[in-house]
Amino acid sequence: MEPSPRIEQDSAPHALTALELDVAVLREAWAGAVPAWGAIRGDAQIEAEQMSDRGLVEVVDAVAQARRDLDALMARVAAEVARRSGPEFGEVGLAKAQGFHNPLRLITASTGGSRAEAQRLVAVGVATAERQTFSGERMPSRHPHVGAALAGASISLDAASAITAMLDRVSMRADPERADLVEAALVELAGRVPLETLTRGVREAEARLDPDGVEPREEELRTERSLTMREDGRGVVHLHARLDPESAAPVKAAIEALVSDALRRRAPDGRDGYGRLGVASGDGALAEGVEGAPVGSDSALIDDHRTIPQIQADAHAALARHTLGCTHTLIPLAKTTVIVRVDLDTLRTGLGHARIDGIDQPISAATARRMAADAEIIPAVLGGDSIPLDLGRAARLFTKAQRLALGERDGGCAACGQNIGYVEAHHIDWWERDAGPTDLANGVMLCSFCHHMIHRDGWHIHADPDEVWFIPPPHIDPAQVPRLGGRARFELREPAAA
Repeated sequence: MEPSPRIEQDSAPHALTALELDVAVLREAWAGAVPAWGAIRGDAQIEAEQMSDRGLVEVVDAVAQARRDLDALMARVAAEVARRSGPEFGEVGLAKAQGFHNPLRLITASTGGSRAEAQRLVAVGVATAERQTFSGERMPSRHPHVGAALAGASISLDAASAITAMLDRVSMRADPERADLVEAALVELAGRVPLETLTRGVREAEARLDPDGVEPREEELRTERSLTMREDGRGVVHLHARLDPESAAPVKAAIEALVSDALRRRAPDGRDGYGRLGVASGDGALAEGVEGAPVGSDSALIDDHRTIPQIQADAHAALARHTLGCTHTLIPLAKTTVIVRVDLDTLRTGLGHARIDGIDQPISAATARRMAADAEIIPAVLGGDSIPLDLGRAARLFTKAQRLALGERDGGCAACGQNIGYVEAHHIDWWERDAGPTDLANGVMLCSFCHHMIHRDGWHIHADPDEVWFIPPPHIDPAQVPRLGGRARFELREPAAA
């Protein structure tokens, strides 16, 4: 799309200039997307239905840009409403003078949104607004990097909220210079990844900025744990659980193992619905395969049409029945493990943090050491003496140790970030077709969807011990600029981030 004509401006830009430019770009994108023939003007739905694919994407980008600018402006005015409604103004404060109990209610009445949304607008506006001394001197905002990115519409309001809320939580304990570097790194991350991935980076950054705060936060989460049960009028029992990471890890791992086993039995090719191969063999062991490796067949006689939530409910009940006195081993749980990843120095000194596979919230060193003492927990200790992980052409399937190592580097699906419980190790250069070795440099963790798309569209992958890069095909990116994948996408590394 050609650049839009710039709007006539005064020498000093107006506060609404960005919005005016957004509207101009949106008008141009919209006009270019709708065909000149047969268009019914004035009906947004019909015009959108008539747009070309490329034109529709350009319209989405233009609307998204305008929305970010509007959110940034709304945060500014919301912060000012909150300032003029402060307790020092008493009954003559802005909100109360307008008949509202507090500024949040005034904002929700205007936006029609929730109280949480209004709180987020105010919090971001206050955190990114310039400050003023008693003498009237203007000072930078508490979070200038976030403020600049928000004003430039390069990050969303939700991303700004996630970053500033974390930085405010650790402000009293974190080194200011390091916090500034982390803020800049998180802003850069927010500009290129979705909010879900950014949240993982924010949690990791908080654990690094405030290592002494991981355990207190962990204890706070633990005190919030709960499980409520009630029976409704139809006789359905409702369970609602809130679990801290340590309590949730074995529950999540056990239920996911049973769900995966059920999906394997359902799939005709032995896949579990997440791209992992393997079906239950006659002796109860799970035979695994990779990239079409032959596996045994023990298909169920009756088709299983349960939804995943229904399978999860049945798995929960099966675990309870087993605990209450089943004398037989619950087969799928034989391969169920909880993996805790921790640096060797952290394990030795008790200082720092660790991670549980499948759970984003970091845990304290004390919890990692306690969990590592459990026979059902695998501690993946990093930085110490390692076992040989490269097998060359001696074996086709990646070993358990290799999958642990790949999981540490990729953190789940290296392409999309799918939970590590739903991915499998794949050869970058195929074992049979390309004579690719079963080595870490030739391995990558991928979910079924990304594995299929990468092979279908012709992506190339380059991996080393620390990073994995995806090179798009020319029809997706003519310049074929490599894209960083794996855990490095959201982790903030020394020294760049601190």
